[in-house]
Amino acid sequence: MGSEFRRKKVVHLFQTFFDKDKSNFIEKKDFELCAQYTVKHRGWQPGDAKYKETEDAMMKIWDSLQKHADKDNDGKVSLDEWVAMWDAYAKNPSAPLEWQNLYCKFIFEIEDATGDGAIDANEFASVFESFGKDKNDATAAFQKMAKGKPTVSWDEFQELWKEFFITEDPNAPGNFVFGSISF
Repeated sequence: MGSEFRRKKVVHLFQTFFDKDKSNFIEKKDFELCAQYTVKHRGWQPGDAKYKETEDAMMKIWDSLQKHADKDNDGKVSLDEWVAMWDAYAKNPSAPLEWQNLYCKFIFEIEDATGDGAIDANEFASVFESFGKDKNDATAAFQKMAKGKPTVSWDEFQELWKEFFITEDPNAPGNFVFGSISF
């Protein structure tokens, strides 16, 4: 990994948002759990279009992640495989893997609860609060990410997302895409 700082960020992401069952691997069941959690948080029921769309998106993201990161083909992504994949991304962020684009879009759409094409502080904090994070910390993280503006557009979010994975600067706004981080 390029630096200890970047490594800590991707390890945090692995442990907090992906390894839902705390097995020290990312597996298909982690994505199934994430889909269940997401639809529950949004109040979508089986039969709702958004319910099915969320399940389908999570499985598509998992299939692509496994294809690109599971180097030993054991059906799961280890922390080492995860870190290596993000290190490769940081070296060439203009060529993201399919799953990375899909996941970026999925996160944006979940955070954009109103569907207006922008994320505001309340939408952002609501998502992170549902993951057990402090609402005030999430709101403060949004302010840093948005650079004091009231919203973050899709185009801005994509750049911030990229910045999260490549920056060595602890104060860069992109570091707050996944909420408040403290290492």
